[in-house]
Formats: sequence, C-alpha cells, structure tokens
Amino acid sequence: MTPLIKTQKPPLEIADILRNHITDYLDTYPLSPQHYKIVFNLLNCRTAKLGGHLQRCEHCGTERIMYHSCRNRHCPKCQQIPRERWLEARKSEILPVTYFHLVFTLPHQLNPIILINKSLMFNILFKAVSETLTMFGENELGGKMGFVAVLHTWDQKLKAHFHLHCLVAGGAVCSKTKRWVPCKNNYLFNQEALSLVFRGKFIDRLTRAVHRGKLHVDGQYQPFKKSLYKHKWVVSVRPPIKQPQHVLEYLARYTHRVAIANSRITSLKDGRVSFRYKDRKNNTLMQTTISAVEFIRRFLLHTLPQGFVRIRHYGFLANRNRTDNLNFIRRLLKLPSQLPKMIHSLQHMMLKLTGIDITLCPCCMKGRMLPVSVIPRHSGKHPKSFIRPPNHLAPATG
Repeated sequence: MTPLIKTQKPPLEIADILRNHITDYLDTYPLSPQHYKIVFNLLNCRTAKLGGHLQRCEHCGTERIMYHSCRNRHCPKCQQIPRERWLEARKSEILPVTYFHLVFTLPHQLNPIILINKSLMFNILFKAVSETLTMFGENELGGKMGFVAVLHTWDQKLKAHFHLHCLVAGGAVCSKTKRWVPCKNNYLFNQEALSLVFRGKFIDRLTRAVHRGKLHVDGQYQPFKKSLYKHKWVVSVRPPIKQPQHVLEYLARYTHRVAIANSRITSLKDGRVSFRYKDRKNNTLMQTTISAVEFIRRFLLHTLPQGFVRIRHYGFLANRNRTDNLNFIRRLLKLPSQLPKMIHSLQHMMLKLTGIDITLCPCCMKGRMLPVSVIPRHSGKHPKSFIRPPNHLAPATG
C-alpha cells in the first residue's frame, strides 16, 4: 500500500474556534458579507474545500496531499510567504543610515467613529501622519524624508487600538542643494512637538470630513472637537536602529501581521478561549480567558475595508519615483547602484525560512515530490478518487 504523508496542524487554530462556535456568535451578532468571506476562508484554508494537488515521490512512491491556502490577509496561516516576499523586495531600498521607529496612536475616544467609518478614518490617519513627518523633515532637516507606515488596529487583548508604525530613514535629501542631510546624535524629532502637530492635522481633516457630510458624529461636533484637544495624543519615538542589516528584521515584526497568531491560543474549553498576551507595563507574558463568542467578535473587529492598503510608502520611498530617488541618494552617499530585486520561488523561500527543501521526499530523503493529480475545489470527494496508480516506481535498492 502506498504510504500517505499527513500534513501536521497546530494543536489549536482560530479555525477551530470558528468551527465550534460561529453558530453561537450568529445568535448574538450579524455576519456581514465581508465577515462571511473571512470566516469561510479561515474555516476552509488548506482543506479539501479549496482544492489542491497530490504529490508523489519519484523514488519510493510516497504520496502527499497539498491543499490550497485561502490567501486571505486576515488568515494567520497565509502571511508568512507574502511577508518574506515583501521584505525581499525591500532589501534593495535599505540605506546605510540610522533608522527610527515611530508610533502614532489615536485616542480611544475616536474608536466608535472609526469602527463605523474605517476606510475614511484610516485614510485620515495616514494623511495626518504623513503630513506631520513631511513637514518636520522639511522644517528640521531641509529636505524630503522617506518612511514606511503600517496600520495596526489591535492591542494584545484584541481590543480596538488604532495606531501607525512608521519606519523612518534618519535623514533627508535636499534636491536643490543636492545633499543628503543626516540626523545628528541619534536624534530625530521631539515627541511632544510631533504629538501636537499630529493632533492638529488629524482634527483638521476630521473637521473637514464632518463639514462636507462625509462623516457623522453623534451630538454636537464642536464640543466633541474641544474634547479631542483636551487629550494628549501619544506619539512614541523608539530607540534608533543603527545597523542597516537589522532594519528588515525589525520591519518583519510589524508587516503582514494579523490580530492574533494561532501560536498564542492555548485552550478552547466549555465555550471559552484562553490566549497569551504581553503585559507592556511589566514586560511579562500573561494569559487571559474570554468566551468564544467574544473572541470571534474581537477578531472580526479588525477586518480591514476591502482593497484597503495598510502598508504605505512616503517621501523618497513613495512608489512613483522610488527607484530614481534611491539611486540619487546612493550617488550622494557614494554607494554602488541599487541592487536588482530578486524574485524567489516558493521552494527557495521555504528553504530560507525553515531550512527544509519542500520538494525532497520526507520519507526516503532521496526522491523528489512531483505533482501527479489535481484536486478540484468543492468536489467533496476524497483525494484518492482523483489519483491514478503510478505507472512506474524506481526499483527498491539494497
């Protein structure tokens, strides 16, 4: 009998919580079309429902079923390869300068408005942050800065916490004088000044949206606006990253993340979910337990608007003239030309990430796993029904 390799699964996944408790969730909350698509994809990711293919070792005949991934950006199982490919594309854009990590956080007072106006409010957030950093770059350094901004919408307990992580190159390019102006003494900008300007720019755009009828605020807007000015808006400038080779490693912590990884879920029992979280105040790992319905509600809370771009590039890293800008800066810094972007295969990416050659047979460690049959989507049949017996297997050795 031909041996069949079974794919290993984590002990507990978000899909398990959805599978067991989505009906309980529906008893309390409606499921929007976008939420339905997310639930469907996560439930069927890497299962027969999405189809796949069967591989067979050319040497020993061992077979392996490979089901398709859902590729939904909210799925914790589908982000590793897109993240690595994105980071690979960024390698040629890293400059040998100090980088700074900044976090711009919106006050929780805005949460109810954001949750029902996500696309508009997120765009206002991106514009307020980009305008703030652009203005400081021009006023303080006399040139154009370059930075990447990544949207996060959660805290460690999956509650709403809207903020942008920005990775900023420590310097600016002045096109008039054709000079690169670096930041001095590992210092970028004053946090308090950034906070005041960020708050002003955000509220200004928010006010314009209200006046144009694009946004509705319950009650009188003016008292609400005054209350926003009373709060101190949190902007954090983290310690600088001095080694360029560590920049991509740092970026990898924040790009292509979902609200919670499967590895953080510790148990599902009696309709309650336990998961680990990091206590930022004490810098320790803790555990919390909530109902499965509340877990699903919090998870779906972080659904992004369809087609929304959550990773954006600004300044000399903006998409339109990025290559020309970087080549100009490299000439100013007397560096070699920009390296060409490499597009690697899935086999190469997995070998780099795990040290495992996914084409090598895990049974005999000699032959290669070759595709022999396609498993159609939604067929409902066992993969064996699509498999033809091998016409020829290599004779046993020894």
